[in-house]
Amino acid sequence: MIRTRFAPSPTGFLHIGGARTALFSWAFARHHGGRFILRIEDTDVARSTPAAVQAILDGMEWLGLAHDEGPFYQMQRMDRYKAVLRQMLADGHAYPCYTTQEELDRMREEQRAQGLKPRYDGTWRPEPGKTLPTPPVGVQPVIRFRNPTDGVVAWDDLVKGRIEIANAELDDLIIARQDGTPTYNFCVVVDDWDMKITHVIRGDDHVNNTPRQINILQALGAEVPLYAHLSMILGDDGQKLSKRHGAVSVMQYHEDGYLPEAVLNYLARLGWSHGDDEVFSMEQFCAWFDLDHITPSAAQFNTEKLNWLNAHYIKQADNARLAALVRPRLEARGVAVTDAPSLEAIIGLYKERIANLNELADAAEVFYIELTPNAELLAQHLAPEAKPALADFIAGIENVAWEAPAINALIKSCIGAHGLKMPKLAMPLRVLLTGQAQTPSVDAVVALFPRERVLKRLAAAG
Repeated sequence: MIRTRFAPSPTGFLHIGGARTALFSWAFARHHGGRFILRIEDTDVARSTPAAVQAILDGMEWLGLAHDEGPFYQMQRMDRYKAVLRQMLADGHAYPCYTTQEELDRMREEQRAQGLKPRYDGTWRPEPGKTLPTPPVGVQPVIRFRNPTDGVVAWDDLVKGRIEIANAELDDLIIARQDGTPTYNFCVVVDDWDMKITHVIRGDDHVNNTPRQINILQALGAEVPLYAHLSMILGDDGQKLSKRHGAVSVMQYHEDGYLPEAVLNYLARLGWSHGDDEVFSMEQFCAWFDLDHITPSAAQFNTEKLNWLNAHYIKQADNARLAALVRPRLEARGVAVTDAPSLEAIIGLYKERIANLNELADAAEVFYIELTPNAELLAQHLAPEAKPALADFIAGIENVAWEAPAINALIKSCIGAHGLKMPKLAMPLRVLLTGQAQTPSVDAVVALFPRERVLKRLAAAG
């Protein structure tokens, strides 16, 4: 059975690159009827925080990337790691190293001065016929993996193709610190082995870790998973995506008014394609997804395309669902949403014109607050010749049927009686009722308001 995993470190939020990795791992498992495992790699105690763990869980939940097993926490698996370490020491695959950090720094400095690649020199590595130094008193050793010294580590990367690294390029990796806590690369290997991971789909910043992890897996007699390393995501400007590009946290997109299906659809197309298909559901994506169509070149983020997708999904969304998403945004602003006008009705009228939920909230807000139109805007759009027609309209709405067609007929009657064109009356109506010069059809906007509120706002025209 196919088994994939997403294994973030909780040292910050779930960023866009991590979300794409999670999506591809999730979709690959779904496509093959496999299992998707969530693992929290929290061994960096100094930087890992409960808030960061929660941010990851929140991001995964918002995106709807449900895991089948987990979340597993590495800090809860320390006994298992230490048992494997003891076995590796007993089998000669690992050894204690008493070289201090100061000695390592000097060693690397001298190697650089000689034009050599800085690396551990193997002082404490046991070899046949070699006499090891006497362990210094009072120094706790690290544990190093006894890496093979000849041959190559090779794997057929499912995105990048064949990769080969000479073992001579790899020194003996520290797999446990002086205090006995295991290091990242070692924990990952034990986890992937225990969790029977068949496919490791992750960012290409992990390519350098892969040969080390393969060697440890082989030393343990474990089956080596298949690897697929995804290329980085570049910002709109072509530079590596970073905090300076703005919203790189998944939950920031939630705050900014994006729908999760728009973000998922967009992420799916970052480095993967299915013909010319641009818009598709997650069900379609899982049915289509494979690793053969992932490009090995970097993907470039395009905010304009994401905004277009989000606008598309908002247009398609049910009004009741959108209202449930917009209501808390209004309440967070201190806006009390009342029954009249209906929030769903406002959304139904405005959702064709906006790109995100925050813009929907902006549009809806004016229907519920006390509004004083901008005097300059009103002066710009309420011409003196339009005032008699506006007065007729105010008088007419006292008794007109409260629906858009009847209100439209009243507007036409008023402008006809005074020889005006539609904008001469429609524009001041928009400004007086919403504070804005651009709205959907003015008769539909008027019909949304309670009649009494329309009369009150129009009275501001004097």
